[in-house]
Amino acid sequence: MRHPLSLSRSGLFLGALSLPLLSLAQVSSDCINQVTGQPCGQDLNTITTAVPFLMISVDSRAGGMGDAGVAISPDANSIHWNPSKLAFAPNDGEFHISFSPWLRNLVPDMSLAYVAGYGRLGNKKSTIGGSLRYFDLGSIQFTDQNGNPIREFKPAEFAVDIAFAQQFSDFFSGGIAVRYVNSNLTGGLNVNNANTKAGQSVAADVSFYYQKPDLRLGDNTGTFAFGLNISNIGAKMSYSETARRDFIPINLRLGPRFTYDIDDYNSISIHFDANKLLVPTPPIFELDSAGNYMVDPTTGQFVIASGKDPNVGVAEGVFQSFGDAPGWYDQNGQLVSGSKTKEELREINLGGGLEYWYAKQFAFRAGYFWEHYTKGNRKYFTLGAGVRYSIFSIDLSYLIANTQRSPLANTLRFTLGFNFDKSKKKKQEAE
Repeated sequence: MRHPLSLSRSGLFLGALSLPLLSLAQVSSDCINQVTGQPCGQDLNTITTAVPFLMISVDSRAGGMGDAGVAISPDANSIHWNPSKLAFAPNDGEFHISFSPWLRNLVPDMSLAYVAGYGRLGNKKSTIGGSLRYFDLGSIQFTDQNGNPIREFKPAEFAVDIAFAQQFSDFFSGGIAVRYVNSNLTGGLNVNNANTKAGQSVAADVSFYYQKPDLRLGDNTGTFAFGLNISNIGAKMSYSETARRDFIPINLRLGPRFTYDIDDYNSISIHFDANKLLVPTPPIFELDSAGNYMVDPTTGQFVIASGKDPNVGVAEGVFQSFGDAPGWYDQNGQLVSGSKTKEELREINLGGGLEYWYAKQFAFRAGYFWEHYTKGNRKYFTLGAGVRYSIFSIDLSYLIANTQRSPLANTLRFTLGFNFDKSKKKKQEAE
């Protein structure tokens, strides 16, 4: 017999904690994944990691276009989507503040805040930026196995980024971002004589961006762009001295954009993103006749029926992630032919959207995000709008879930922006 087993026990515990503490404690709770809002479980072969908040869309603009942001025109929030875009940012500097209540259908006090900004360096081809994202998980009541209160705590996670982007030519740029991540889910709670701690990690993004403006399309012009970002390349994370370490969400994001300038006042852009987590997929383990996991007497590890061992290093895990899906078995206990390749393709989630601008002041957006039901089942439409006036901008987005009783339904995001362009200011003063 065979049975799928989750690789990582990451996610939010409403009432206590999941993650490696399950092996240390008897703490009661219901487990909810931070990103998908879906219950944790072993019936679906989803890939879970520590600190999944790093994958949540941080701003309203991309959030209104199906979470597609790797190649949309540059702004301060490019630090999250694709740092290399900062090299082609339109202003000398920008500062954006974003806020989103999160999973409010489940938790009344959870939210994500994001602050990002950049400044162009003197050579005009280099840009430096920084950001801070803060994920407030609300108030959690920890209880023991009998349901008796232990303590109340307000867990929180944050990440601090420093980014640098460089133009290599008039059309191509590269960028990197260095990130410190801190995840305090327990407040140092002592469990079975084992002290817990805040999980910490240092990670980096490597990204590239290409844009070709002024393409002739009849009497009009357009812009083609393509972006690629490998994010969160970093060390595994642990929440105790004795627990195993879990992967953080190393992710490959890539996709194109095409902008068509209808006339001097109207333009429309089409965006598309494809994402794949570069962490190991949970394998399928052998079960004995009693329904227990079979253990190799030599290694002491569970016997893998299909797939690969997920307990590997970061670099090996990245390369392994492209071909370690275990597939699935038929009713006769036989591995279905081609199921490994099909499951590997299921691990790619897609997002896309449209953005319409009028007079570069008013924007309207729409998009769709899709994820296979065996890998998280996030499916939703998004709508958004934006206004630009002088140095200020306001954007908002709204999520419409495409699945019943989705915890992500009705998610709102708000972004306030400020831009600082010395060249434009000098030109206005001269006039």
